[in-house]
Amino acid sequence: MKSPLTSFSILFGMVLTIISMAGLTGCDNKPAEAKTDETPAATTQATDETVWHVKAITPEGGILDVKALDKDGKIYDVKAFPRNGDYHMMDIKAIKDGKKLSVKMLVSHDANIPVKAIGEDGSIYDIKALMADGTRLDVKGVGQVGNIIQVKAITANREQYGIKAISPEGHLYDVKGVKMLKDSIEGQINGVNFYAHIKGIPQILSTSADSIWHIKAIHPSGKILDVKAIDKAGNLNSVKAIAKGQDLHLMDIKAFIGGKSLPVKMLVSDDEHIPVKAVGEDGTIYDIKAITPEGDRLDVKGIRNAGNIFQLKAISKEGDLYGVKAISPTGNLMDVKGIKMVDDKVEMKLNGLDIFAHIKAIPMVMDCPM
Repeated sequence: MKSPLTSFSILFGMVLTIISMAGLTGCDNKPAEAKTDETPAATTQATDETVWHVKAITPEGGILDVKALDKDGKIYDVKAFPRNGDYHMMDIKAIKDGKKLSVKMLVSHDANIPVKAIGEDGSIYDIKALMADGTRLDVKGVGQVGNIIQVKAITANREQYGIKAISPEGHLYDVKGVKMLKDSIEGQINGVNFYAHIKGIPQILSTSADSIWHIKAIHPSGKILDVKAIDKAGNLNSVKAIAKGQDLHLMDIKAFIGGKSLPVKMLVSDDEHIPVKAVGEDGTIYDIKAITPEGDRLDVKGIRNAGNIFQLKAISKEGDLYGVKAISPTGNLMDVKGIKMVDDKVEMKLNGLDIFAHIKAIPMVMDCPM
């Protein structure tokens, strides 16, 4: 009798073949579009961008504009942008005089976390949802589960409206706060400390009670390889995706070595492909490998990319690339990617090592949602 995972691998191989034949395994480099404050909802051609609207959704299905306001009350657009055509994690920006201002959650001791745009000179712009009668609703972070913080527009009666990114064609993404670090200060921009990034991310349309997911390398033919961490003695150790509080938007990738769970990161390197390693508490580096049925150990590397999302691949001796996925015990599937949140080469320091990018399991983007 086949195990559930074996049966799933057979089915998944068939699905992958169909997807590959259909050309839906990723976003093509399509012409990009942008929109200024004055242009209509239909987008116009520009360099490598497509603009999505940012809206608050009421329980009755109403849609409220989300805008940035300066200290004088002047209103500016807030939009979502992919980075170089990648839709795994879209940037949220306020647009002022043709310039994009970062939108972040600020460090605060308030019960609800302030969401603000930050100007080049450190000026703070309020983010508000605008009602038809002119009422301006605060937009705040209201609750954190794992790496994800809910973003809501809040009425005077404490009702909460979800915030979404909506494409001109009607595709919908969640707008969430995203934390990569345990520290209260995630980073600093233009002299302002911030608590979390604000991103547009694919919606999770189904829930899963599975908190620990397997990490596998998958060839388009349907072959599935275990992904393991190798300790100093050459032993194979589990690598898993961990869901915190059953939130599946952004799952941590951990190696379990010596009774400890160690973060898996992309390291700073000048190599053609980016090294992927588990990092010990004392800075020890552990290789991450995909294991073939014959026992061969294939390198797992990051494939360089112009945007903030980096492909993760197992590379065979012949140069074949195996995509790396997180698979739940019940057969659900997530992408495993490298994610950069800052433009600097060094994303962060971890136990004395320079980290190039985080590695997370995130919802799959099967085609450009345009």
